[in-house]
Amino acid sequence: MGVLALGKPALGKLTPEQHELLLAMLELAATALGNARAHEETVRVAHSLDQSVQELRAILDLARGLAAKIEAEEIAHLLALTLAGRWTARKHAVAAWRKGHAAVIRQRGIVLPDIQTLRTAAAELSEPAYAEQTLPAEVRAALGVGPNSVVFPIRTSEEVIGIVVCGARATGLPYSAADLEFGAGLIAQAAVAFENAWRLQEILVQKKLEQELAIAAGIQESLFPAVLPALAVSDLAARNRQARQVGGDYYDVLAMDGGKHLLCVADISGKGLPAALLMANIQATLRAIIGAHPSLADLATRVNSLLHASTPSNRFATAFFLAYDPASGSATFVNGGHNDGIVLRNDGSVELLTTTGLPLGLFSRAAYEEGHVNLAPGDLLMIYSDGVTEAEDGNDGEFGMERVIDVLKSYREQSAGVIVDEMVGRIDAFVGAAPQHDDITLMVLKRLS
Repeated sequence: MGVLALGKPALGKLTPEQHELLLAMLELAATALGNARAHEETVRVAHSLDQSVQELRAILDLARGLAAKIEAEEIAHLLALTLAGRWTARKHAVAAWRKGHAAVIRQRGIVLPDIQTLRTAAAELSEPAYAEQTLPAEVRAALGVGPNSVVFPIRTSEEVIGIVVCGARATGLPYSAADLEFGAGLIAQAAVAFENAWRLQEILVQKKLEQELAIAAGIQESLFPAVLPALAVSDLAARNRQARQVGGDYYDVLAMDGGKHLLCVADISGKGLPAALLMANIQATLRAIIGAHPSLADLATRVNSLLHASTPSNRFATAFFLAYDPASGSATFVNGGHNDGIVLRNDGSVELLTTTGLPLGLFSRAAYEEGHVNLAPGDLLMIYSDGVTEAEDGNDGEFGMERVIDVLKSYREQSAGVIVDEMVGRIDAFVGAAPQHDDITLMVLKRLS
């Protein structure tokens, strides 16, 4: 434990009594030194334990604080204050990012570069780094950090989502390895909190979107006729089933001059909300101008012009308009790039009502011709959207025109409502478990005796 060196005694050699006294004194000194060293070790351990307790308390306090935060901005603020307060760092900065969310930046005394530069720099960091010693030179240059600083990446299990910079400590003490380990622990908790906050925001946005879509679906449903009009010597039924909450198919039956009725089925390009908005536009346009145009061709031309002027160039609609006179069974039609109308005659023969013009809204000066058809007792007519014929099974096979005509022939003696129900049922049986990829709309008009 130590050595005691003495000079030559003035009286010569030590006497036995003096030697025994010296040994006793050395034993006392050794005991005192041992006690002093034990005390110092106790103080050191106590200080270290106190340090650990303080760090654990800081971690717990941060965890509680983070648990109460649902905004990424608040999490960044709490993390910055915790680290700055722990290390008395007057300059500090926190930045975090996620695709689809606004970047979060909190900085004091440090001006961080743009987010793209931060992303590139943070990607180079696999662990906390000292500015002068372990921080890559290109990262140090990009961040512009000062001396005696430390830099931490904010990491999830998959990627770097942020960066933390702490400047020199006000006390002048350097950051120890234990400091970096402690800081990394705090930042790991913050990384989880950032992810949870962003995920919560996404859930809230999705919930809001779902609520808005539900409202839009309700509004769109109200645009379809609640009850189809009763037409003399005729049986009429229709059905629409959307592939999504809102869709782009449309059908309607509107009264015209002279006792005629306009039967309409339209299919809007695209899907979802944009298609639904254009569908509502067509419905409003038809109802507004139907009485102002005596011929069906003029009506289609005007609808086309108005849609072209009010919709983007990549939005258009195919449509089938039929001006039907219930009294005589005669009708004129305009097929604007739509599926062929199907007429099943009483004798079992089939006629197709083909295209007489371009889709609506595609070209401003498009012209439309009228076709003519006369329905005799026992004849039936079906107009529909491509979701009927193009319904797919799990092997990419389509329901097709042949099956549509087969259903019409099989149930021609039934009411129009039964024919519509059977058509949808056959489609569902054909498709099986495959998802519906397009809106399904059909209208069946049956001429009675």
